[in-house]
Amino acid sequence: MGCLMQMLDARRRAMLEEMGVKVWWPQAPAAPIAESRPAPAEAEAVEVDAVVAEAPPPRPSAPQRTPVAAPVAARSDTGAAATIGIEAPQRLYGKDDTPAQGGWLLVVDMPPEADGRYGPPLAGDAGRLLDNMLRALRLHEGDAPVHLMRTHRGASGAQGPFADAFLPHAEALAPRIVLAMGPLAAQSLLQRSEPLGRLRGQVVPLAALADAPAVATYHPTYLLRNPADKARAWADLCLAAEAFAPQGG
Repeated sequence: MGCLMQMLDARRRAMLEEMGVKVWWPQAPAAPIAESRPAPAEAEAVEVDAVVAEAPPPRPSAPQRTPVAAPVAARSDTGAAATIGIEAPQRLYGKDDTPAQGGWLLVVDMPPEADGRYGPPLAGDAGRLLDNMLRALRLHEGDAPVHLMRTHRGASGAQGPFADAFLPHAEALAPRIVLAMGPLAAQSLLQRSEPLGRLRGQVVPLAALADAPAVATYHPTYLLRNPADKARAWADLCLAAEAFAPQGG
């Protein structure tokens, strides 16, 4: 609830109302009487679309494509060839003088396109939704670096140890929070086989990464098809922000 209250102050609620976006949030009393706080159930009634709609749209940039790097070698117990592709991390947000370490690391299910190349990570409807979600947490302000790693299955569909591909990149960034978006990223990162719906909503320390906390959540593409789960995804992002805050101050 604290995360939502920070995002929806009086000024931002007024902006959303000007845009015609209905925000179901209790109004403060006019008379100077004791302040009342909304119950947790009321906080959960806030539409996630209203939270992220006020964030400014991403700055337009010239379309570009980046070639897919060769998948980092990960091997199965029998020595089979790697079947999980991991793209080298790229920075989404951060000031020029912001150190690369100690920020957010997003691991996102995102296979390359038919031509074998990746498009810009924040392009398209799913990319714009992801950008708005991160901006709603004010991650675009650059106080901490935000990096994104794209992962996908290899052509054979089998899966080798994810740590072999993930850790070399992640250790260099030393993130204070890892957000896994999508079932492949979540199951591989947490080394668990449950459905994503059972993996989300919790903070899991990663022993292989100095106990950095990890939170799993839905992929933006899934949220576009299932808007009813946007509130759960927003709760996951707030959980990740709370796990990050005590260490970052």
